[in-house]
Amino acid sequence: MDIGSISTKGVVIDADRRIVARTYLWTEGNPADAARRVVAGLGAQVDRGAVRVRTVGTTGSARRLVGAMCGATVVKNEITAHAVGTTFLHPDVRTILEIGGQDSKIICVENGIAVDYAMNTLCAAGTGAFLSSQAHRLGVEVEEFGAIALTSRKPANIAARCTVFAESDLVHKIQVGYAREDIIAGLCRAVATNYLNNVGKGKQIVAPVVFQGGVSKNAGVVRAFEDELGMPVVVDADGHLMGAFGVALLAAEAAPRAGAEAFDFDALRTFEFATREVECQKCANRCEIICVHRDGKIIDSWGNRCDKGAVKTEA
Repeated sequence: MDIGSISTKGVVIDADRRIVARTYLWTEGNPADAARRVVAGLGAQVDRGAVRVRTVGTTGSARRLVGAMCGATVVKNEITAHAVGTTFLHPDVRTILEIGGQDSKIICVENGIAVDYAMNTLCAAGTGAFLSSQAHRLGVEVEEFGAIALTSRKPANIAARCTVFAESDLVHKIQVGYAREDIIAGLCRAVATNYLNNVGKGKQIVAPVVFQGGVSKNAGVVRAFEDELGMPVVVDADGHLMGAFGVALLAAEAAPRAGAEAFDFDALRTFEFATREVECQKCANRCEIICVHRDGKIIDSWGNRCDKGAVKTEA
């Protein structure tokens, strides 16, 4: 499972590493509930009498929390998960572009190994959340953006280094009478140029290039990247699920925990937990440690930057 700030994704893979079930839905500010809904969606797609899930992996911003809920064998960061999933499907990939709901990243690959990466840090102007807010302003469904953008003959020049400036520029373009398709194409182009000028700054973008994340489903942004880079950009049908697929591959390679039973699709439905924040006083770092409790016992914790802050789990 890949639990992000905007969307939560899940896949089930078989022994041949093929995806046999997939789910994509909105996190809606509640990663625990989103994880429950993803698991329910996956469970409905497989024959639970015949399928035995041996290991679970989690990635994304809520990977530790959901990993504790699921008893995950593997908990990995998004960079690792995306790199593993993409290189499995595209062994010759050299550059991975990824744009999600609130973050974006670039991963440079050599000989199947991620050797460099970068993520957006300050501004969400080049993400899916930015496109969604502009779609709402224009009265257009964001899913329609790509098809509309491709009909434009002269995309509007929209400044997108900052969300505030981009919205101001968009309003101005509307007021002076730019065609809707030209504005939408301009927004798509602005996302690509903002990404390349910020996330991709200083990185050598080498073909083959694979574009993934929810925004990769926008044909207008794909076209903009191809125009800016002067090279083809590959979009995989399951590109929006690549983090989940990558961590599933890692889980498949890991041995199940000793005594671990098959994953129970129904267990998460009744899983109750509480999180508490504790400030460690054992060194100058004063780390804020998150502890996850179930039935009065600590089942996981994270946030400590040294062993002094390690919290012993009881389950």
